[in-house]
Amino acid sequence: MFPILETERLELREIKQEDAENIFDCFSNEEVTRYYGQEPLTTKEQAHQFVEFFDKNYKENRGIRWGIQIKGTSTLIGTIGFNAWSSKHKRAEIGYELHPDHWRKGYATEVVSKVISYGFTELELTRIGAIVFIDNKASNELLLKLGFEKEGILRNYMYQNGMPHDTNVYSLLK
Repeated sequence: MFPILETERLELREIKQEDAENIFDCFSNEEVTRYYGQEPLTTKEQAHQFVEFFDKNYKENRGIRWGIQIKGTSTLIGTIGFNAWSSKHKRAEIGYELHPDHWRKGYATEVVSKVISYGFTELELTRIGAIVFIDNKASNELLLKLGFEKEGILRNYMYQNGMPHDTNVYSLLK
């Protein structure tokens, strides 16, 4: 069964095909994808493929992605989860995004903290990593605030709009 997590104001739940519209709203927004290493979605079909990708990763134990919703609503405002999950090596990389309508409300801190806790306790991870565009000030600050350590810079690591970008590499150990 897919784990449901709760914070004070938010619920993290499985992403279903019915959520494709909300996924599209988020991932078609250039403000959201600006530091994501991918181009904005242009069709609803791409959003449906995202949902399938999240589901397949979970079923194959390669990742887990939750939809983020405000308690008492059914609309997703973003997603969060672990990519590159290796149970053998007890590590994963965290990734997340929120629709700009919900930025600067403390939601990211709330959900990242909850998912980190889940990763260390339930998934028995010993390392949680993060790869962040150097220009993504909000995400870099959030990770440092939550105790992540910057390990270095990966030069020309991700492409966005056909241009290479450097990224920071972070880790948090159990």
